[in-house]
Amino acid sequence: MSTTATTEQARYEVEDDRASGTLRIRLSGTWTMGVGATTGEELLPHLDSMPRGSRVVIEDAGIEQWDSLLVAAVRATALIARDRGLDVDKSGLPAGARDLVDLAAAVPRAEADRPPEDDALTARVGRIALRAADTASDATEFLGEVVQSFGTLLRGRARFRRVDLMHAVESAGVGALGIVALINFLVGTVLAFVGAVQLEQFGAQIYVANLVGIAVARVLGALMTGIVMSGRTGAAFAATLGSMNVNEETDALKTMGLKPVEFLVLPRVIATTLMLPALTAYGILMGLLGGMFVGVVLLNIGAMEYITQTQSSLGLKQVFIGLSMGLAFGVVVALTGCYYGLRCGRSSAAVGEATTKAVVSSIVLVVVVTAVFTVVLYVLGI
Repeated sequence: MSTTATTEQARYEVEDDRASGTLRIRLSGTWTMGVGATTGEELLPHLDSMPRGSRVVIEDAGIEQWDSLLVAAVRATALIARDRGLDVDKSGLPAGARDLVDLAAAVPRAEADRPPEDDALTARVGRIALRAADTASDATEFLGEVVQSFGTLLRGRARFRRVDLMHAVESAGVGALGIVALINFLVGTVLAFVGAVQLEQFGAQIYVANLVGIAVARVLGALMTGIVMSGRTGAAFAATLGSMNVNEETDALKTMGLKPVEFLVLPRVIATTLMLPALTAYGILMGLLGGMFVGVVLLNIGAMEYITQTQSSLGLKQVFIGLSMGLAFGVVVALTGCYYGLRCGRSSAAVGEATTKAVVSSIVLVVVVTAVFTVVLYVLGI
């Protein structure tokens, strides 16, 4: 069965070959703006009559001129056909038109063309779960690339600039000393104040040194340093790599044969992993000084007496636990910031969104790692 139709100079012929399960749409004439052409809706009777799985072949049968009107018409027809479970073959079109149709298909459909999302609770939970599963899969792939880059580093074949590593060390190390010192000193003073309120009732102010020493060295020094670095270094990594992604610098690296994970992520992960334990030790010291400030100035405890009490209650085991947490936090902060930076979109708004996600995710993961450490150490009796 064959049907011929024309819209001014744009013509098409429809041939329904039921024997082979193929619907052929032959285009001819002039398909340019102002001529007017098919929107695909007039083909609905033909498309609806075809069983699911049939082929729709759109081919050139003498197209004289064409522009975006042809692309729009073919794209609309292909969408209608695919909604009915039909396979579309555009190989018979001019190469340029075929490429433009494929490019249009790669762009997500406008919101107005999308079916409304189901607002049921189960549908919303399902969408969140699917997005979480996609993110977890992508993050696992990213982690695998980082591990592979470390293997390349151990073989002495890693390709990144040493100056980038030094800049990352400076940014994640010396550049963070001020904020780490301030936060941990204040945490030590607050913890000493809270402990003194209760201990003064029993005349046991001296045990403020025990409370501050163990809490800061074992958990709080590493935790506060990790949170500070999440908002400082993790956000900086995400913003830097996100901006490079927007400016297509990561694409340029791929063009030059360099791996973005190896060239950009590896030095940042190395620098942060090395610097976090050192910053944690520094933060522990500042936290102890904050507790000592409250004990000596406000609780009238002698400086040497406070130091001696701290030494008697605080062993190297507690410090090593805190440093181990700092090492884990360094890996978490660097990987999270770099992951969201490389997965950033192509707009300035996407950079801000990636930075926000990096900070929030880093802080959450730091707290989760702290909880895991606490539970494991409790089970082991350490």
